[in-house]
Amino acid sequence: MPRLEMIENADEAAIAAWFAQRLRAALATSPEIAVTVPGGSTPFPIFDRLVREDLSWERVSIWPGDDRMVNEDHPASNIGRIRARFEPLGATTVALSEDAQPPHFAIAWLGMGADGHVASLFPNTDPKANDSWPVRRLTPDPLPPEAPFDRLSLTIPALTDSDEIVFVIRGPEKRATFEAAADGKHDLPVARLLRAARHKVTCFC
Repeated sequence: MPRLEMIENADEAAIAAWFAQRLRAALATSPEIAVTVPGGSTPFPIFDRLVREDLSWERVSIWPGDDRMVNEDHPASNIGRIRARFEPLGATTVALSEDAQPPHFAIAWLGMGADGHVASLFPNTDPKANDSWPVRRLTPDPLPPEAPFDRLSLTIPALTDSDEIVFVIRGPEKRATFEAAADGKHDLPVARLLRAARHKVTCFC
C-alpha cells in the first residue's frame, strides 16, 4: 500500500479547503481534470462548502463513485444531488452507466461503511482488484433499508486509476475498520482497494 496520512478532527470547512487545494494543484498541471466523489450523507455538507471555492469548475468533470438505480430526481440519486450543486458552477457531471468508460481521476474521494464497503462494493459482491469491468451493476445483500436499490459502482481498478485517494470516515467503529484494513488484518472491500492503491491515500477521520 502507498503512503497513508491520517488527518484527525477536521471539520467540513477544513476538508473542503483541502479538496479545493488539491483541485487547484491538479488544474495547474492539466487543462482538464476528472474526479470521483461519494454519495450518502457525509459528503454533501462538505460539497456545500466546496462550491464556495473560487475554482475553474468548467475544467472539472465530476463522476459519482456509485449510484442507486433510480431516476435523477429521486431523493436517493447521487448524480441528481451532485449535478444540482456543481453544474451551476460550470462543472461537467457524468452519470454512471453500465457501459461507461471512466477516465483517469486526479482524485478519487471515497466513503466507507461500517461493513467495509467502498462505493457500492459491498462484501457480498466480492470485488476484485483485477476486475475487467470499470463499472458493475450490483445488489447489496442485505439491502440497506434507507436505500433498498440496486447500484451501479465503479470497480476497484477504476477507483485506483487516480493520482491520489481520499477517504472521509466518521465514528470510532468505521475508523477501527479502516485502520485494520490498512494493517492488512481483514479482506473487506476497503482492504482490497487499499492493497490495490498506487498513490498516496489520505483519510480524514
